[in-house]
Amino acid sequence: MAKKNQVDALLTQLTQELTQAELWQYTPIEPRKLLSSEPFCCDTLQFEQWLQFIFIPKIRQLIVTGAPLPNNISIAPMAEIHYSKLACFLPLHRVLSELDAILSGR
Repeated sequence: MAKKNQVDALLTQLTQELTQAELWQYTPIEPRKLLSSEPFCCDTLQFEQWLQFIFIPKIRQLIVTGAPLPNNISIAPMAEIHYSKLACFLPLHRVLSELDAILSGR
């Protein structure tokens, strides 16, 4: 249970960092954009949209239902690609690196 609490707290932190960086979208996403089969929906969504509309809700749903969490993820490298030149990079990268480490057992 401690792992799930840690992950939930990091998801809250991630939401806060995205909001502070003005990357949080307050309007709903078009449902068709969520149907991509590409990794991170890279053909239909911005990375922050994928975090907001797919990753965060999916992991929260797993926590609520008691389902197993993913055990091998690597999201922080995508943050490096998308945010390395932005002021928000370090806080976002830190949170995503922590999520990667906790979920992957590192």
